Amino acid sequence: MSEHQQREILVGETDDGSDLHLPVVELLTGRGFVTGKSGSGKSNTASVIAEELLEAGFPLLIVDTDGEYYGLKEEYEMLHAGADEECDIQIGPEHAEQMATLALEENVPIILDVSGYLDEAVADELLRETARQLFVKEKKLKKPFLLVVEEVHEYIPEGGGMGETGKLLIKIGKRGRKHGLGILGISQRPADVKKDFITQANWLVWHRLTWDNDTKVVGRIIDTEYSELVSELNDGQAFVQTDWNDVDVRKIQFRRKRTFDAGATPGLDDFERPELKSVSDALVGDLQQISERKDREENRIVELENELEKKDTRIETLESELENARDISSAAKQMADALSNPETIQTQLPEADGEELRRLHQEIVELERECEVLEDDLEEREAALEAAEADAERFEALLESRTETIDRLRMENERLRRRVSELERDLDGESAGLADEAELEDADTASDHPEPIVHADGDAVEFGYASEEETGLAEIVVANERREFVDLLETIGITDRVEAASDRSQCSLETAARVVAELARDGPLETATIAPRVDRSPVAVQGLLSELRTESVLDREAGRRYALAADVRAKLTLVGADG
Repeated sequence: MSEHQQREILVGETDDGSDLHLPVVELLTGRGFVTGKSGSGKSNTASVIAEELLEAGFPLLIVDTDGEYYGLKEEYEMLHAGADEECDIQIGPEHAEQMATLALEENVPIILDVSGYLDEAVADELLRETARQLFVKEKKLKKPFLLVVEEVHEYIPEGGGMGETGKLLIKIGKRGRKHGLGILGISQRPADVKKDFITQANWLVWHRLTWDNDTKVVGRIIDTEYSELVSELNDGQAFVQTDWNDVDVRKIQFRRKRTFDAGATPGLDDFERPELKSVSDALVGDLQQISERKDREENRIVELENELEKKDTRIETLESELENARDISSAAKQMADALSNPETIQTQLPEADGEELRRLHQEIVELERECEVLEDDLEEREAALEAAEADAERFEALLESRTETIDRLRMENERLRRRVSELERDLDGESAGLADEAELEDADTASDHPEPIVHADGDAVEFGYASEEETGLAEIVVANERREFVDLLETIGITDRVEAASDRSQCSLETAARVVAELARDGPLETATIAPRVDRSPVAVQGLLSELRTESVLDREAGRRYALAADVRAKLTLVGADG
């Protein structure tokens, strides 16, 4: 088993006072279920797990049904998306693919807040399409990722009434693990959750339950004796079942979450919302463009539909007029034929003289002229009808072409986005190379400096003399010749530890060396201070710092600041003294 697979997070302590660690890979890819009555600590447990995963640099997506997880933004850069104005961006089902792309391909942690949608069908469609896109993308990426769903009984209820969203969540629970997609369902009523979901879970957390139907579920899943014991648990206490150890059930006291409790019951004390971290304007701008483009498309479709309706009305009018004209023309022809037949005239008018015949003949001539006029009008109306039908066909073709263009633009947008990501990665690589050359040139010109200082602004690092007040260490002395910091890591024997940490994070060995150099020079430092110095995102640097801490290269001090471990500082001091 790799070291990555052995990573664990601390979430609380057992009944005998021992720390409880949960394996990261099982949390990210497994099937979890957390339950407990209101106020028993189930949401706190979910927040603790989320904090530890975010602390280690692993993104996740939380489906928030009550708006109680935005407090995580007090300490972590997360995208808060939903329908309320307090969210970073207002989204709809059309944003589902972009949500999955940001979470899986760009490692952006997301709070999908569905509590503000007045139309439940919109919220349901948003969750369904986002989960579907996560499942589809994970078939190719196979990246450990956790989908957290609050009030899961609303989507996968026991008994009937389960919709397409619930069926998809059940599918993720059954088949998501082999693709790297895990799911954590949370509910205060286990009796209302479909038992197929609970029995498939490979880790379960049972907080305090008192309703008979719920305690009976505990008895069926764990053992009869726990039906009564579960009702006696204190706040934050829970019985934990996992399938990755030999202990069947452990009684655990989960720690309190560090971030703001947005789901706490309002009281009489003054309420002050803490300052929350925000995401980049560029990220929100990309999502807003999707909304604006959708609005424009919908408006254009409405315009085309209105024009098509007008054309249909005009066609009906012309068809009615054409039918009337045909009836008049037919009647006129029948009368003209009757008057032009002498035998008919003689039969009808046996005593008619020559004057009467001339009058009738004149009427025939006039009727024939009327027929010609009516036939000309008929031809004009038929031509107008054909033109109207042609316009209708043209508008229908335009509408179909518009739909095809929209689909093509969406595909082109996706292709361009991937290309921009590739170019940005290439640019980062070229910038790192230029920085190395510039540092080597600076090192040549600074060789005569009377009092060299530690310089760790790039991959090539030069060490000289520095006072203890400047570095926080005893004097570090290294030969005046330029040496890459990676070589110094080899000298003091921590290269393997630093390299192992960089392999498990999103950062290279060179970046890890630069981070160690920054901490050697100016530590202790916070993540937000280190990230711009090494040209990496805070999420990536946070993951690297966590891995370096795991390898005992760094220690975390008060105020979430990181510093070199004591033994590493000592080795650097010895190397400096030997120089």
